[in-house]
Amino acid sequence: MDTPHASHHPRGAGPDPSRIERLCVERGLKMTGQRRLIARVLSEAQDHPDVEELYRRASALDARISVATVYRTVRLLEEKGIVERRDFGGGRARFDPTDRGHHHHLIDVDTGKVIEFEDPAHEALAREIAARLGFVLVGQRLELFGRRAEAELPPRKGRK
Repeated sequence: MDTPHASHHPRGAGPDPSRIERLCVERGLKMTGQRRLIARVLSEAQDHPDVEELYRRASALDARISVATVYRTVRLLEEKGIVERRDFGGGRARFDPTDRGHHHHLIDVDTGKVIEFEDPAHEALAREIAARLGFVLVGQRLELFGRRAEAELPPRKGRK
């Protein structure tokens, strides 16, 4: 699917165009102009773009950037723990900045829309399951795939 995928952010914070660049600098990455541009595009993303979408957005701002540069930069950001690779189906890896805090994803299988959510009851259950099995939970990832529930159909003639 070539269209960007919308995402709901329950925390409501607006994008900070330099936050990923700051993470890069903190983790010792040399910031070239093209890396800075890719970091900005990722910081401004309200969705979970794949590399092709990142390239489209970056090349709209600087036509000199190559798709190979975007691939190399994303791989580097992933190695440094600045972004995480996600597989939401559709055959393309998408990327989620790690500084958004702990959250889960619900993927609409019909539209590809990704909805971010937090759920304290799920968190408690996950800790309980780990404890029951003799572990302390150190991390988790939940990706739900769903389809919008059909609206109730209007009653047919002759049915109450």
